[in-house]
Amino acid sequence: MSEQIIFTLDGKQVIAQPGQTIWEVANGRGLVIPHLCHKPAPGYRPDGNCRACMVEIAGERVLAASCIREPAEGMVVTTDSARAKSARKMVVEMLLADQPERDAAHDRSSHLWAMADANGMTTSRLPTLEVERIPLLDDSHVAMKVNLDACIQCGLCVRACREVQVNDVIGMAGRGHDAYPVFDFDDPMGDSSCVACGECVQACPTGALMPATMVNADQVGDSKDFDEEVKSICPFCGVGCQVSLKVKGDRIVKVDGINGPANEGRLCVKGRFGFDYIHHPHRITKPMIRRRDAPEKGLNVDPGNPWTHFREATWDEALDVAANGLVDLRSLYGGKSVAGFGSAKCTNEEAYLFQKLIRQGFGHNNVDHCTRLCHASSVAALMENVGSGAVTASFNEIENADLAIVIGANPTENHPVAATFFKQFTKRGGELIIMDPRGTAMKRHAKHMLQFRPGTDVALLNAIMNVIVEEKLYDRQYIEGFTEGFFEFRDHIRAFTPDRMAELCGIDAETIRAVARDYAGAQKAMIFWGMGVSQSIHGTDNARCLISLALLCGHIGRPGTGLHPLRGQNNVQGASDAGLIPHVMPNYQSVTDVAVRDLFRHIWDGTEIDPTPGLTVVEIMDRVYRGEIKGMFIQGENPAMSDPDVDHARKALANLDHLVVQDIFVTETANFADVILPASAFPEKSGTVTNTNRQVQMARQALQPPGEAREDWRILIELANRIGLDWDYDHPREVFNEMKMSMRSLHHITWNRLESEGAVAYPSLSNEDPGQSVVFGDGFPRRAGRAMFTPARVTPPAEMPDERFPMILTTGRQLEHWHTGSMTRRSKVLDAVEPEANCSLHPSTLRKLGVDAGGHVRLTTRRGSVTLMARADRAVAPDMVFLPFAYVEAAANILTNPSLDPFGKIPEFKFSAVKVEAAEAVAAE
Repeated sequence: MSEQIIFTLDGKQVIAQPGQTIWEVANGRGLVIPHLCHKPAPGYRPDGNCRACMVEIAGERVLAASCIREPAEGMVVTTDSARAKSARKMVVEMLLADQPERDAAHDRSSHLWAMADANGMTTSRLPTLEVERIPLLDDSHVAMKVNLDACIQCGLCVRACREVQVNDVIGMAGRGHDAYPVFDFDDPMGDSSCVACGECVQACPTGALMPATMVNADQVGDSKDFDEEVKSICPFCGVGCQVSLKVKGDRIVKVDGINGPANEGRLCVKGRFGFDYIHHPHRITKPMIRRRDAPEKGLNVDPGNPWTHFREATWDEALDVAANGLVDLRSLYGGKSVAGFGSAKCTNEEAYLFQKLIRQGFGHNNVDHCTRLCHASSVAALMENVGSGAVTASFNEIENADLAIVIGANPTENHPVAATFFKQFTKRGGELIIMDPRGTAMKRHAKHMLQFRPGTDVALLNAIMNVIVEEKLYDRQYIEGFTEGFFEFRDHIRAFTPDRMAELCGIDAETIRAVARDYAGAQKAMIFWGMGVSQSIHGTDNARCLISLALLCGHIGRPGTGLHPLRGQNNVQGASDAGLIPHVMPNYQSVTDVAVRDLFRHIWDGTEIDPTPGLTVVEIMDRVYRGEIKGMFIQGENPAMSDPDVDHARKALANLDHLVVQDIFVTETANFADVILPASAFPEKSGTVTNTNRQVQMARQALQPPGEAREDWRILIELANRIGLDWDYDHPREVFNEMKMSMRSLHHITWNRLESEGAVAYPSLSNEDPGQSVVFGDGFPRRAGRAMFTPARVTPPAEMPDERFPMILTTGRQLEHWHTGSMTRRSKVLDAVEPEANCSLHPSTLRKLGVDAGGHVRLTTRRGSVTLMARADRAVAPDMVFLPFAYVEAAANILTNPSLDPFGKIPEFKFSAVKVEAAEAVAAE
């Protein structure tokens, strides 16, 4: 209490905390002082340059900018004095002099005009800017319009780009009245290095920067031209950004970021400009049944005209055909003849219902989803060594860290909003260590960039731990108090010296030693990893090494420490929590545990749970290929694009006797369906989702599904009842409440809390606790509360380059596209920015091939070939090629290796031996 500051504000005594400004104190009491250059949002520092927030302070000669002035004990502040109001009014009048008239404004509802109204200003009496000094409009970018005649030089766009998103694209050029924002070296916005996060658009108070969708042909716009605002969650990556969906009629016209716990108002290009996929004409709006005279399964279907393969049907007919086909297989061949793939793009409640339908309706555990293809190995290692498959700390905890390792991840493209916090961390002085076979954009912020040879993760990490052990840099007290297996691990790790491993991993021994000393010497350090670590036949060993590294130094369980596998899809964490995994029930409770089966027998009205762990995604496809599984129900997944060796997967799908697909588009997988059920896109449903931070968040329905499409949970209930189950849910709330009966992770998290608070992380320790950002400070959910060291040996990739296939293929995502591309390639902005299938090669490799950047190459592995455009990229090693996996016309998984990690059962997506040839040379042959 002694640190509080008591001062007088407009005649009343008020209390301020140290570091608060007058503006913040006033705003907290409901008094909004006019402001333009100040943005009251996380990440934005006050600048005080527009002088629209001036207040009078007793005893001072000049007025003060309230956004940057901190109160002092006993200070007397007046916000509504004639002098302060007159000054603010004059500032606004001078700014309006340089603006287009309101009727012709680029944004008629901009914050500037709101402040003009608040100050009683409608027009300016002052001379307007000379015509020859009015900047030209810039419409070079597909997503945003630049209208510098509305710019007031407030600097918010510069702070948004440089300090919040840390992209460093926007700066100020010119002097005085002729100052204006520029992109890179005064390039047009569309030709600059702008990544279209749109933070500048959201920050701009005048309409100088506007979404292209909000501006008409006459360059006149209105940011308030919508009917309703709905708060929900971004449908793309696992960051779980909270968004405001602006709805006009039956369409979403704009998306803004709001102050959610994961994004603090920030978005990326997908979250801000990728929303229009839901309005694409390819949307399925009626149930469809395969025509009896349809071409052979698997022949390409035009998603805009699928009628040569399918016919429209009523819901009753489609559901009857779908259910009867599955029930007939169950009767003829047993329940295990039918398997299910659920979706990480749906809600927690829908994931729970899906796995319940398969387990209760068909009597087995052969149900899985995309976690098998992204972080199954990470979860396997975490469950084994820590006792929990979720992150031990949110990515936001990096603000409390001294050092962070990012390995096998490319956050600027895969988790762009999380990347903003990483970049801000380095600007504050934090040390960042990047480890990846491919150079990433984060390397310019890093103290160390270790570009190691692909497939040598274990060698590199063991060498780092060898230094920590041999130099006795480990935390002896933590190891003794919270771990087991250290002495066996110590004996194992002594063989992996930096000098021996340097030749294998391609990183010199001294750099390995420096990284080890930096990590061990940090007071608080975090480790983040992505699919570059997990998608490998030794992915579980990779994750085991990272866990052991953190345990060695005691970097778990305290603020600014922890292990964080960055999750890929918007609800892959929640779908896993909800039991959409073959060997565990909801909350990761093993199907082999009698007590667990008894619990679900009680909750599920006497249903007997099969004690045999089920088959994984790839194993299911193998059984389908062999004819052992004859029917499938696939909801929102696209294995015809996402499975490794997709030629094998497509042949398997074509062999099915009965395939039911529930989706929003006729995907590559839906080509093989017997029945297609039109589902809801994410903004068309309500329910909960769980992000990579363990934050359970409320998604709210903004629109009705188009045509006759239905919410996924409603379709699941209808189908379940037709296969003989007695389900009676009227709302996702009822499903959520049933989930709470078996999921201790949801303790203290209620539907009502989520509706009012928006998000609660688990574990939550009380009805008021927002959730624990950091866990395991007092022990682990394993025997005796101890985590375990697990030694890992160096294992080579499943196939190595040779004379026939001399290079290494690795795959991943691009910023603008997401997974199999079924959503993002149907977004106007995203597809316009990245429209063509491409791969990346080192310039020297292209020269050897005789291919210019932009030319075409052919990639061939032991499984197939694709031809596509090649880009020059120095971040890719000369013996590597990087291939995005969003393009059906050059599907990466035609080439990838289906070999599996023996523990996580995840495929080897990140390493395949490949031959690269100039496409023209191949054609000439």
